[in-house]
Amino acid sequence: MFNPDFSNAVRVIDKETGKNGTIFEIIEYIKPRKGHTVENRFDGGRLRQVRIKINDSGVLVQPGDLQFMKGPLMIEVQENAPSQAKGFFKSVGTGEASFTSRYSGKRGEIYLDPSYKYFYMLELCDEEIILGDGMFYCCEDSIQVSVHVNKDVAVGLLTADGFRQPKLSGNGIAILESYVPFDEILMYELNNDTLKVDGSLAVVIRGDIKTKLEKSKKEGLLQTFTGTGEVWLAPTKKYPPRNI
Repeated sequence: MFNPDFSNAVRVIDKETGKNGTIFEIIEYIKPRKGHTVENRFDGGRLRQVRIKINDSGVLVQPGDLQFMKGPLMIEVQENAPSQAKGFFKSVGTGEASFTSRYSGKRGEIYLDPSYKYFYMLELCDEEIILGDGMFYCCEDSIQVSVHVNKDVAVGLLTADGFRQPKLSGNGIAILESYVPFDEILMYELNNDTLKVDGSLAVVIRGDIKTKLEKSKKEGLLQTFTGTGEVWLAPTKKYPPRNI
């Protein structure tokens, strides 16, 4: 039987259109899955997927996440913009790769790998944001992917190169991924204020905020955020949803 859009199988749970015409959709499969893998223990087996429609535009995607694509699209692997420090994301142990895959063309449709993780859409407006480990998934190619280096680190905590995190800069739509549902993300607005976090709960940092890292008794890492902007925290990061 011919099923051109499988609309009875999925629902669109979020959708954004970039200024260059790229359409990002997060779709969720209606029927829950059951199994024995680690991933599908979360959220009752609700499987999600990112669908991207290209309109004379381009996107950057974590390498290896393509499932299939339709249309005359070009694929090229490009190195993420480096910082002045040596090395890229993989070399310092974060979840992001040193390279991204760029898909571009006049028209086409891209499906990225299905996942039991959650996806967040975020629009950048001529700004820079710093991400937590493993948060970057894909974005418009109008956004530059690079690495932020924080050298304000307590002596003996990390190497002399400092603490590195993924950084997105520019304008456009980005999609982040996480095991934590978006409605469990706590967004703190700082106005010349200070926030201290024990552990790696910060997933997004935006605005004029400085970060300092010190030793903590709990997880070995106490992060202090000072300035004006936003810090997104994931209090349930280590406690993802289980089967329902």
